[in-house]
This record gives sequence, C-alpha cells and structure tokens, in this order.
Amino acid sequence: MSIAVILGTRPEIIKFSPIIRELEERGIAYYTIHTGQHYSFEMDRIFFEELELPVPKYHLNVGSGEHGEQTGKMLTGIEGIFKRNMPLCSLVQGDTNTVLAGSIVTSKMPVKLGHVEAGLRSFDRSMPEEVNRIVSDHLSDLLFAPTDVSRNYLLKEGIPEEKIYITGNTVVDAAYQNLEISKRSTDIEGIVKDEEYALVTAHRQENVDNADRLSNILSALGTVHRENGMPVIFPAHPRTVKMMKSFGLEAPEGVRVIKPVGYLEFLQLEGNASVVITDSGGVQEEACILKVPCVTIRENTERPETIDAGSNILAGTDPDRIARSVSMMIERKRDWKNPYGEGITANMIVEIIDDILF
Repeated sequence: MSIAVILGTRPEIIKFSPIIRELEERGIAYYTIHTGQHYSFEMDRIFFEELELPVPKYHLNVGSGEHGEQTGKMLTGIEGIFKRNMPLCSLVQGDTNTVLAGSIVTSKMPVKLGHVEAGLRSFDRSMPEEVNRIVSDHLSDLLFAPTDVSRNYLLKEGIPEEKIYITGNTVVDAAYQNLEISKRSTDIEGIVKDEEYALVTAHRQENVDNADRLSNILSALGTVHRENGMPVIFPAHPRTVKMMKSFGLEAPEGVRVIKPVGYLEFLQLEGNASVVITDSGGVQEEACILKVPCVTIRENTERPETIDAGSNILAGTDPDRIARSVSMMIERKRDWKNPYGEGITANMIVEIIDDILF
C-alpha cells in the first residue's frame, strides 16, 4: 500500500522534492525510482544530499540514448520493480521520457497514475515533450493541473472533470523551500560580486543543435551586454559547449561562459539577476515566482501563465528581437502576481491522494 515516485532528471527531483518531504512528514509509505535519464544515480546522489532528500530505493541507470532505446529500458526496469513491489499509486511529473515510461507501465498494472503538472501544452507536436505530456495526461487517473489554463486544456481534450484537480505547481514550494537551503549552504560570490547581470540558460535541441539559431542567440547576448552595460552570465550546458565548438562559435565580449552550477547556486543566481534569458520551461516558472523578468528564446511556451502575468515574453531567436525584449523586460515593474499558487501544492496533492486512495 505504497506510492511510487518515478523520476529521472534533476528538474523532476526539484519539483518532486516538496512532495517527497510531505510524504515523509505524514509518514505515508512510498519509494522512489530513479531512472537515470540524464545522469546515473551516483552522479545525482550529491543532488539528493544537497536538497536534504532521502536517496531513491531503486535506480535503473538507463543513461542517455535515442528516445526508443531509452524509453524501452525504462519500461522494462519499472515493470520489473512493480512486479516485485506493487504500489497502490505511482506519481510522475512533467514531460520527460521517464514520465512516458512510468505512465505506460502504470496504465497496464492495477495501479493508479497521478500526473503532477498536468495539462501543459505548447501545441507543438514536433517537441518530444509535448507528446510525452499528452500521453501521460490521457493515461492518468489523477491529474494535478497547476492553473485554470491547464485544466481547461484537459477538459477540451475530453478528459473527465472529476479526474482533474487544480493544485498550483510544486515549483513554487520547491523555490521557497530550496532557496532557504541554498542560503544556508551555498555562496555565489565566486561567480558574481555586487553587480547587475543577465543570466542565460540554453539547452533545447532546436536551439543549440542549429548553427544559425545558436549563432543568433550568442550575437544577441553580446548586444545585451553592450546596450545594458552589464555582464551576461551563461552557465553553459555541456551539449551547448560541444555544439559551439562544432560550429566554430565563440561567446562575444561581455558574455561569461562558465561551467554549469549546482541547482542551489543557480537558484541564487536566478533570484539576484536583473533579467533571465532562457529556453527552459522550469526557469520561466522560477523567474516568475522569484520576481525576475524573463525573456524566452522560443516561439512558443507551455507556460502561457507567465506571459499573461507579465513576467515573461517570447522573443524567438532573432538577435534584434531578443535584445529589444531584454531592454523592455529590464524596465518592467516586478509587481506581477505569481499564477502558480502559494507554496502549498505538495500538501494539496498528498492530501488528495490520501483521501482518495487510503
């Protein structure tokens, strides 16, 4: 009579961290499966320790690979664990291949499936994440939608209303809880001093694997530095660095390409930035919560609530458009309302599961 928490990437660990803490506090039986989609468990062990979370009971270490190969390994591994230790309910979060595999296995077992962060849509089926989140939503028994917008998307797709719960997003809980941990345990003075700066993340395949787009993004960052008189801090994903070298691209003057930082350091960098430039959905949310203006270097977003709130703007990858968007967002008042809840989402989700299943 336990809950299986299925995760495999660091963003999933972050967004599941409040739920894991809530399960621990309530004494509800659960176990965690770490698929190792991005990193092996051994590489992620320090991440669990930094966030003060119990280590997973099971780890599959599937590693990177083609979508089919990676998902197939997860299907086999999760199914084997369920046969040995059948849960009452499994939880997945977001839109990764881990979510896809966890949802498919659960749907074929006598196990209820809960999807945390259900109902997000970019309406771009060329994105693997869009396919994963749609499949998971339509297989789920409990859909924890962050907002009215996501709930309405689910209803329009024919998902029964009684399956959907508006809970807010655990990213709010995580940002508040983990920011407190970061203040106790990390220091960003070695990265930035008392200065204004722009913070950048870029990792999506459609951006960094395309020479023209990546060149445009780098060019825009140079313009941001010149026009706003501030350094641009770019903790570059290994994939991005690899592609920059492959395409013969270099960072412009004023753009500090640094090694990736830990989540806790990044959270502090994010909270103190003048503006964030990103192609990450999670960073769009965190910036909104932390009251930091955000410029998204994509043509669409599955976080439209951030656009509506006024914390975020879509700039695509045109250099001039990115630079104009940054200048505009830097001047924007940080008085928007966070649309993702008050930081009690994990409590609500666990309460719903407890009431319905136990």
